[in-house]
Amino acid sequence: MTEKFTTINSTLSPYEIGQLIQEKYGLTDKTECNIFRLAMNHLYIVHDGENKYVFRVYTHHWRTPLEIEEELRLLNHLKEADRQIAFPIADQSNKFIQKIEAPEGIRFGVLFSYAKGIKTAKFSPETSFLIGQALAKVHQSTENIKLMRMSYNAENLLKNPVIRTKKFYNKNTSEIEFLESLSDFLTLKMENEEKQKMRYGVVHLDVWFDNLHIDDEKEITFFDFDFCGNGYLCFDISYFLFQLFTTHLNEQEYQVKADSFIRGYETVTKITPEEKKFLSFACLAIMNYYISIQCDRFEYWTNIFLNEDHLKRMVGNLKRWIAYNKIEIK
Repeated sequence: MTEKFTTINSTLSPYEIGQLIQEKYGLTDKTECNIFRLAMNHLYIVHDGENKYVFRVYTHHWRTPLEIEEELRLLNHLKEADRQIAFPIADQSNKFIQKIEAPEGIRFGVLFSYAKGIKTAKFSPETSFLIGQALAKVHQSTENIKLMRMSYNAENLLKNPVIRTKKFYNKNTSEIEFLESLSDFLTLKMENEEKQKMRYGVVHLDVWFDNLHIDDEKEITFFDFDFCGNGYLCFDISYFLFQLFTTHLNEQEYQVKADSFIRGYETVTKITPEEKKFLSFACLAIMNYYISIQCDRFEYWTNIFLNEDHLKRMVGNLKRWIAYNKIEIK
């Protein structure tokens, strides 16, 4: 007798996804669909003649319908404000979210516009300036608005995540001890910030070269707002700087691009002195959170590098940033 097993994370047929999109969105019979990436979510590239789209299928039990609706509400708000983002596309029934019956249960799919240009970590200081400008314009539209999604605070970025990371790695390594000390230090830092002098609103929380396209070194388009939520706007600035730092071993080259990014941002809107003081700390809290997310979603993502060596590399990047910014963890 053959045993029947349940699934936790299936790969849906790109052919059938293509058929679904063709039918729901009224595309032509030339529609082609191919898998692009199977990671935190599953992404498909859709071609219909010269038109190109991205179809995201959220993994099972990752986002609730409300969380997805709020992400799309944000994106439509940004599109109306003419911000440089990939936006959701409604089907012929004016619905943005497709319900898909996968073997593991209901999953949700959304069709997005395709961001023009290319993804690259090797961009010029001039392009870094333009990224800063584009992000500042997004922040102009997200300041003082609120989503019914996670609020990024000390509890959600530091206290709870470090407990989950410790549980995943299952023993007190020196890296876990470091993250625990860092979490305690940053919790005090965040709780003592002069909040009234920090701009607050909706943040992307994952702004780096992997989530933006650069077209002809001039036009910037942001995408993948899957982690959007409520928080200090400087979270996005800090996180971009940290990712820029980790992809540039030449620290002088990093500093030139970082300065250019900040200058670009401030041609649109000023960063307050309190935010500037917090920039070197904010990304550390975000990275603590993302380390825990990798642990939480391991069974869905199965990152084969998610082991103690990977944790050492991640913590090594944090320590390098701490040393560069002369942060003393007390």
